Amino acid sequence: MHVIEIFLPLQRNDGSPQPRELFGKVRKELIEKFGGLTAYSRAPAEGLWERDEGSVDKDAIVIFEVMAESLDRSWWAGYRARLEQMFEQDAVVIRCAEIERL
Repeated sequence: MHVIEIFLPLQRNDGSPQPRELFGKVRKELIEKFGGLTAYSRAPAEGLWERDEGSVDKDAIVIFEVMAESLDRSWWAGYRARLEQMFEQDAVVIRCAEIERL
């Protein structure tokens, strides 16, 4: 079993807000494909990263999480590319952890 987390920014690179319907579309797609979803969206998380020159950038993000029996890396690579285009981002982070149900 795998837990897959998708980190989506609330703003575009120019600082304008992402259209809310994009998040609804992603929710719908993930629920249809994986049968459920957890969304961490009430209090946006803050993503921070350091640039080469030492400055720190930050994003307000929401996290969508799904569970899957197996990991289809090819599907996820294509989906990540699609999300990057939809959300007008250079990179969207998707991470996965193998889990054991207790």
